Parts: sequence; C-alpha cells; structure tokens
Amino acid sequence: MERSEQGLLRTDPVPEEGEDAAATLGATETLSEEEQDELRRELAKVEEEIQTLSQVLAAKEKHLAEIKRKLGINSLQELKQNIAKGWQDVTATSAYKKTSETLSQAGQRASAAFSSVGSVITKKLEDVKNSPTFKSFEEKVENLKSKVGGTKPAGGDFGEVLNSTASASATATEPPSEPTQESP
Repeated sequence: MERSEQGLLRTDPVPEEGEDAAATLGATETLSEEEQDELRRELAKVEEEIQTLSQVLAAKEKHLAEIKRKLGINSLQELKQNIAKGWQDVTATSAYKKTSETLSQAGQRASAAFSSVGSVITKKLEDVKNSPTFKSFEEKVENLKSKVGGTKPAGGDFGEVLNSTASASATATEPPSEPTQESP
C-alpha cells in the first residue's frame, strides 16, 4: 500500500466498554499525571452514575410489574393493547390513507371490469345459443330424443334432453337379462 492510501484506513483501536481510556491514548498524546488523575475521577464518577441509574431502572421495572399485577394486566392483554395502538398509529399515517384509497379505487375498477367481463360472456353465450350451428345441433338432439324416448312435446329443456338421451343410450347398451332356472 502507498503512504497516501494508509491515511484513509485507520488502524487505531476503538476503546471497548470498561476499557481504560487513558491506556488507549497514543504515544503522541501524553497526559500529565494531573490530567490522568482527573480523568480517572471522572471515569469513576460516570461508572457510579451508570450503576445508580441501573439500580433505579430495576426498581422502576419492579414497581411497574407490581402495578400491572394489581390491575390484572397480563402479557396477553398488554400485547393486545400494543397491537391495537400500533394499528391505530399505522392507520393514522398518510401513507396508509393513500394506500387504502388506491386499493379502494383498484377494487372498484376490478369490480367494474369483472362485471363487464360477465356481461360480455353472457352476450357471447346468447350469440352461440342463437347461432345456426347451435340451432342445428339442438334440432338433432331433439330428433334423437323423439326417436329414442318416444313422443314428448318438443321444446323441452336442453338439460333434460341430454339426460334422457344419456339414460336411453345406457339402457340400450345393457344386455338383456337371462332367465334364471330354478332347481326342482
């Protein structure tokens, strides 16, 4: 590595929690004995304050738990309240409102599109039913029905025609039953 590149990458150690700050000072930053004593006193004072705050926090958490116990608030109820509050906060945001409006509009457009598609399909099915090919097929089925099923009034339901044709063809394909002989 060149000398100019070494300046970009720092290799100085970062002091860890609890590490003596005075011990991590470089050789170029020498402190007087007086400054080191002052820093040690300040360090001891800050550590003592942290210890005190930790004790106060623990006492407050214990008091909080006792109050919740007396009020009958359990973890599940607390979770439900947190979720409800969180949902309320989310629904109050402008992003949620914009998204909700957009989805609502998209839903309305999709509904209109499906309605339109349904209308088109209905129209196409009516066109197919009124087509000459379908009429010819329907006439052939009617003729087959009258030949197989006997005389019934024409113009019956198409489903009935298919069902009767199917049942008639099923009975026509069954072999005749053989007479059974009884033993004397």
